[in-house]
Amino acid sequence: MKQESGRSLIEILGVLAIGAVMSVATISMYRSVRTTQLRTIATAELEQIVKNAKILTGAHGTYEGLSVDYLVKSGAIKNNLPPIGGANWSVTPSFDGTSFSINLTDLSSGECEYFAIKQPTWADSILINGIQVDGTPNCFSTKTNIVSFVVK
Repeated sequence: MKQESGRSLIEILGVLAIGAVMSVATISMYRSVRTTQLRTIATAELEQIVKNAKILTGAHGTYEGLSVDYLVKSGAIKNNLPPIGGANWSVTPSFDGTSFSINLTDLSSGECEYFAIKQPTWADSILINGIQVDGTPNCFSTKTNIVSFVVK
């Protein structure tokens, strides 16, 4: 009698299960790396916006009139798309013109907590949902967080 060799159904299912676990782990790792990369890029873009705003308004000695449109028209930033978060972001000067804030909207709780924990050195203070960061991030669990970086 001829004996046939081959794989059983259980062995094939085992190999498929191992492949599925490895795929899930790879996708999870990719998402984590991609999220970190996006946040790092956004932080670098925000720092460049601050530098460009200071250069543009340095001759005036005041930040009055500073806005996203002003930065786009002057060539300080390429377009009015936000570095991270929702489309309704803004750059606004203080009432006396001695400082300005970059306001990012519609941030996820993870993005909000990232900026609360890893406070950029170029920001004099950070407001999360209108409350100044003092060690405890005041982030909402939904994607409705507003983070404001105040620069003097």
